Amino acid sequence: MSPRRILNRAAVAVAILAIAAGAFFGLRHLRRAGAAASLPVAPARKGDFAEILRARGQVGARRSVQIAAPRNVQELKIVWLAEPSSPVRAGDVVVRFDPSGAQRQLNENLAALRQAQAALDQAAAQARITAEQNKLDLATARYDVERARLEASKQAIVSVLQGEASRIDLATAEQKLRVQEAVCDLHRKSDEAKIASATRQLDKAQADVALTRQRLEQMNVRTPLEGVVSCAMNQTQGWMNARPFRAGDQVWPGAVVAEIPDPATLQMEGKLDEVDRGHVELGDEVRIHLDAFPEQVFRGTVAAVSPLTEMIFEWPYSRQFVVYAPIGNPDPRLRSKMNGGMDIVIRHIPDAIGVPSKAVFTRNGKPVVYVAGAKGYRRMEVEVLARNPDEVAVRGIAADASVALAEPDSVQEVGRP
Repeated sequence: MSPRRILNRAAVAVAILAIAAGAFFGLRHLRRAGAAASLPVAPARKGDFAEILRARGQVGARRSVQIAAPRNVQELKIVWLAEPSSPVRAGDVVVRFDPSGAQRQLNENLAALRQAQAALDQAAAQARITAEQNKLDLATARYDVERARLEASKQAIVSVLQGEASRIDLATAEQKLRVQEAVCDLHRKSDEAKIASATRQLDKAQADVALTRQRLEQMNVRTPLEGVVSCAMNQTQGWMNARPFRAGDQVWPGAVVAEIPDPATLQMEGKLDEVDRGHVELGDEVRIHLDAFPEQVFRGTVAAVSPLTEMIFEWPYSRQFVVYAPIGNPDPRLRSKMNGGMDIVIRHIPDAIGVPSKAVFTRNGKPVVYVAGAKGYRRMEVEVLARNPDEVAVRGIAADASVALAEPDSVQEVGRP
């Protein structure tokens, strides 16, 4: 083979290698550019940055009325109960108990009342009869005394024997008068005692009737305020089998069957970790997000914080502070026990640059962000001013910068704040 042909083939091979290398590097550049272009980015935001503490909790009420079963009635059974979460007005019946037992007791007490009234009437009539008889007996005894005194006055004109007999008859008549007066007094006091006893029996029967009627009225339990019914839990079968009270359940005296929270006193009760307690102060702004209304933000302020930690009976068990934030202008759709979260604003940073928390990375122990530019991404070291679960306030980048939400494979240069 001639040297000329060898050189031509070598030139062709070099050209092919050059084309292949160019294609390889071009394809690599295009892939990097495509990868860079496919990274998610987000714009930085300049403005007031609110540093928050996030807490979970539920809606409660500062004032509520408990609907309880009567305390002095046995064998209570629910025959009707208002539907849970149903609205009620002041004076509406919330729960009805079976009145058959109280009605039976009322009938028995009414019969005892009639018997006591009859006994009192009989004692009073007998007392009147005895009083009239006593008057007659007393008048007779007095007449006998006067007649014996008249006979004794004839002593001067009759014999000594008749005079002595008349004097003895006078003494006997006077003694009988004194005995009759004592008997009348005994009858009077005895009749007064019988009438007093019958009166006490009547008063007791009337009190029993009034009490039974009151118990019968308590079979219909009404609410004193307007609100929404929240049924209590029936734990007669154990706390693991607890369920809300319903019609047909047996209830013990004094048991709380339902609760009516005052809708004007609804508040968010959030659970706060011990490490965050020192950052919360009374009057801090609160933004409330309820799971039932994810699109709506309710406003409030911190009104109170529990002075001591409270046991949270959720697995795993823990002790946390409870933050109370009344809901301003509560929505009529709000119900007690609704779950949600509360963002407590503990500090405002004016004119801060906020970026998503996913845009902040760590390099050599320092926070960095990747700012998108015309030629790719540039790694910039930033100073973190405050952190929120979803957003971070930083210093060291421009207010109109776009930052990557994922770490790029390569960067152009490193910038410092």
